[in-house]
Amino acid sequence: MRVLVTNDDGIDAPGLRALARALADTGADVVVAAPSQEASGMSAAMTAVEEDGRIVVVAHTLDGLDGVEAYGVAGSPAFIALISARGAFGPAPDLVFSGINRGANAGLAVLHSGTVGAAFTASDNGSRALAVSLDVLTAGSASAASGGAAALHLAADEQRHWWSAAAIAADLLPALADLPEGAVLNLNVPDLPRDKIKGVRRARLARFGQVQMAVAEVGHGYVRTTIEESGARREEGTDLALLAEGYATVTVVRAVSELDVDLPVAGPA
Repeated sequence: MRVLVTNDDGIDAPGLRALARALADTGADVVVAAPSQEASGMSAAMTAVEEDGRIVVVAHTLDGLDGVEAYGVAGSPAFIALISARGAFGPAPDLVFSGINRGANAGLAVLHSGTVGAAFTASDNGSRALAVSLDVLTAGSASAASGGAAALHLAADEQRHWWSAAAIAADLLPALADLPEGAVLNLNVPDLPRDKIKGVRRARLARFGQVQMAVAEVGHGYVRTTIEESGARREEGTDLALLAEGYATVTVVRAVSELDVDLPVAGPA
C-alpha cells in the first residue's frame, strides 16, 4: 500500500514527521512530499516555483524516518498531491494523508485549508484521502479560551501532542477503504495526551470556522488584517463543539458537488 504524506505547514513541520512515522509503523510504503515553505490557507491552489521550466524539488532526510523518501517541493499542497498522482515521486499513492496541521481545520472554514485542499485534490485524482489537524487553540486550555489567536503560540511545537493525532489518524486506515468516491475524511484532534482524549466522534461541520479574519485598519494605500477567535456560539454535535469537549472529531466531506435546483433559464430560441 503506497501512502503519500503531505501538509501545508512545510517539510520541516513536526506534525508531518509524526504522521509519516505512525503510518510507516503500520507497514505502509510511505513517501513524504511537502511544501518547502509554509503554504497555509492555500485551499486547492495550483501554484509552484519553476527554475528553467522545472519545479524545484529537494530531497530531505527526516529525523526518525530512515528509509522513507522525503522531498521538499516548491509548490502548494494540492499541486504536490496532483503531481504525486501523476508519478512525480514514484508509483501513484493509494492513500494520501495530509497533516498534521498546526491548528484545527473545522467548520466551513475547511474551504480555505491547504491541508484539506491537498486531500480533496488527491481524492479527485484516484486516491483515498484523510486530512488531520491538531487543535492547538482550544484543547481544554483556559488560557486559549481567553487569549484568542495569540494562544496559538503559547506552547512550543515540541510540547504539543502530535503523536495523539498521528496514532488516531493511523487507526482510521481501514475506514478509508469504505469511503464513497470523491469523499475525504477530515480529522481534528485535541492537543492532549492520547489517554486524555475522550474518544473519536463523528461530527457535523460547524457553520463557522474556529478563527476568523478581521480588518484591523484601513489606511491610504493599504489594509491591515488580523486573525481573531470566532465569537459564534458552538452548536451541539459539530466538530468545534466536540473538540472543545475533548473529543477527536471525524467528518466525511466532499470537495465539489452539484445541487438539483430549478432555475429560471431557457434554452436557445
